[in-house]
Amino acid sequence: MKNRHLSAFTLIELLVVLAIIGVLIGLLLPAVQKVREAASRTECTSNMKQLALAAHHFEESRRRLPPGQIGPNHTPIPGQPFFGWGENSRGWSWLAIILPFIEQNNLYDRGGIPNKTLAQSGIAAVRVSLFLCPSDTAYNAPPRLDAGNLAFFPVGHTNYKGVSGANWGFDGSQNLWFPTPWKNQGTNGSFDGLNQGDGAMYRTDIFIHRRMTDITDGLSNTFLIGEDVPSKNRWCSWPYASHAYGTCAIPPNARRLDGTEFDPFIWYDTHSFRSSHPGGLNFAFADGSVRYIRDAIDLKHYRALATIRGGEAVNSAQP
Repeated sequence: MKNRHLSAFTLIELLVVLAIIGVLIGLLLPAVQKVREAASRTECTSNMKQLALAAHHFEESRRRLPPGQIGPNHTPIPGQPFFGWGENSRGWSWLAIILPFIEQNNLYDRGGIPNKTLAQSGIAAVRVSLFLCPSDTAYNAPPRLDAGNLAFFPVGHTNYKGVSGANWGFDGSQNLWFPTPWKNQGTNGSFDGLNQGDGAMYRTDIFIHRRMTDITDGLSNTFLIGEDVPSKNRWCSWPYASHAYGTCAIPPNARRLDGTEFDPFIWYDTHSFRSSHPGGLNFAFADGSVRYIRDAIDLKHYRALATIRGGEAVNSAQP
């Protein structure tokens, strides 16, 4: 019988095949990543819509928007309840207050919200999936221990914060002007975006009873909820009222002039909105709709969308 020689790949042929496979993988990966990001952004949009609807249901039930429970001063106001600051306070955020309206009644009751302090509640570090964007690393992260003003007290992450408006530059609780390139006087005449926001919600609005009818600029033209990235902002968690709001005085996904990120400890440059989505971020409007806002939006337009009764002539459609 004649010997039959089995054919085999030469080294060059094997290298060519591997190169072709590498090219195909290189072409396929971006497409897979785009599909994955599209799915994550869709889930993020759904989360924000549910939170906006929960705020509406709260307002219909309680005749006010969900409040932030932090006192505007370090001393009690005569005749008003004092909610204080830090983990030993009852400084619950609007996200904590709406828990019963997002099917988290057990967590709300177990934590004794709104009457127990954050430390007494035992639930401040709990992960609430509805508060998390799947595009961000916070989605699977453990509770944070580095949150601002909480002295290593563990708290759960959030990617969603209430829009306090577009006024910025003055901390009324400490009578302190702070250095920021984003200084902006609000439509209410105040620079204090922490305690006198000209938007729908802010950290001390327990002392007012703001309603949807107070948004005279139009519900479809006014931001209610925006996105943030906890790793880029130490003042970002769901339970604590000082961590669950942001200002649109600062542009979306703002960076230093040299393109680098702001230090997450410099709160007056990071108390704003950003996302892990490419090129922009989601905002829930006061009518319950959710739209994607690009980083390139005109700052004047962006700020106008954040105020509730500035009377600005704006269109909520992305320019």
